[in-house]
Amino acid sequence: MPSPHESYSDSEDYLPESAGPAVKAGRQVFSGFDSLPGDKCLEIYRLMVRTRALEERTIKMSKSGEGIFWVGGPGEEAFNVCLGLQIKKGRGPAFDYLHLHYRNSGVLLAMGMPMVDHVRQMAMTTTDRHSRGRNFVGHYSVPEWNVLPVSSVIEVQYVMAPGTALMQKRYGGDGVSVVVGGDAGTAEGDFGSCMVWSTRPGNDLPVLMVVTNNGFGISTPARTQHSERHISDRGEPFGIPGEVVDGNDPVATWHALERAFEYCRNTRRPHLLEAMVSRLHGHSSSSGAARVSNEADCVRLFERQLVQDGVIHRELAEMVWHEAREEADAAVEKAMSEPKPTFEDVERFTYAPSPVDAIYPEDYTGLPR
Repeated sequence: MPSPHESYSDSEDYLPESAGPAVKAGRQVFSGFDSLPGDKCLEIYRLMVRTRALEERTIKMSKSGEGIFWVGGPGEEAFNVCLGLQIKKGRGPAFDYLHLHYRNSGVLLAMGMPMVDHVRQMAMTTTDRHSRGRNFVGHYSVPEWNVLPVSSVIEVQYVMAPGTALMQKRYGGDGVSVVVGGDAGTAEGDFGSCMVWSTRPGNDLPVLMVVTNNGFGISTPARTQHSERHISDRGEPFGIPGEVVDGNDPVATWHALERAFEYCRNTRRPHLLEAMVSRLHGHSSSSGAARVSNEADCVRLFERQLVQDGVIHRELAEMVWHEAREEADAAVEKAMSEPKPTFEDVERFTYAPSPVDAIYPEDYTGLPR
């Protein structure tokens, strides 16, 4: 597939007019020597479209006053969906742990999160299961899926991942600690600390380090900051194998993730995967969130490939978009009807209940009076 920053028109004149079944049986979709069955590609495509529709609707919320601040990952849908579908989902060290950042909505949707749970955080409602309306959108926390709370503090997740990986290695099994961050954040010491703590002699840890490289750190181009050819090369002095993948190509991404997970699960050692992705709406609503025209759009590229390979037809593509946008609109309508936090909520949900805490055995109730 084309490079991550090659420009494409959003026109749909590549879609054939012919009618036919939604998915043609037995079709394979190729990327180089890699391929995926047509039905798996359709599953990925649907989730990518749902993710894009959700992100576009929350951008609209930030502009209409339905929400205050937007940050997300339009342009990273291909990678995020493939990652979410390959997670060993569950609670505890037998399953994968997820240390994410604020551009991973596709991961959670692929794992089964309903759109409304994302929208509730954007709308800052008390029904927001991730933070009770206290955090920015995309700052997830799902204990039953081992999704640790996402922080706005850049790349702190990298230094947390060895902690859960250490527990997993002591526990046994094949659980992996997955940590995701952007290219700019790799300048933080936490990124280096993750490599150090994951490769101590005799104490290697099953950490899958992921860098989604969209070429920018807010407004600073990566090319002005990085002297290395690839960020994944930085694992070499630590003995960490790495790979660079076109994160706009779902087929290539699927197999790169499969290889990375297999390595971590079998060797109980770290792996560094760098995905080259796009940033279609700038850094956040703080920079306007306008559509960037010179970036490759992974959703439209994959749609084009599926149609040209005869996997789907125009009617199905149009239906998928229509259903996704209706779902996003319905999620916003529901969330906007739900209650907001009150003054009395300020001191709630600060600490988890702890029967051994003499002062705060349940929730935090303010300083002792």
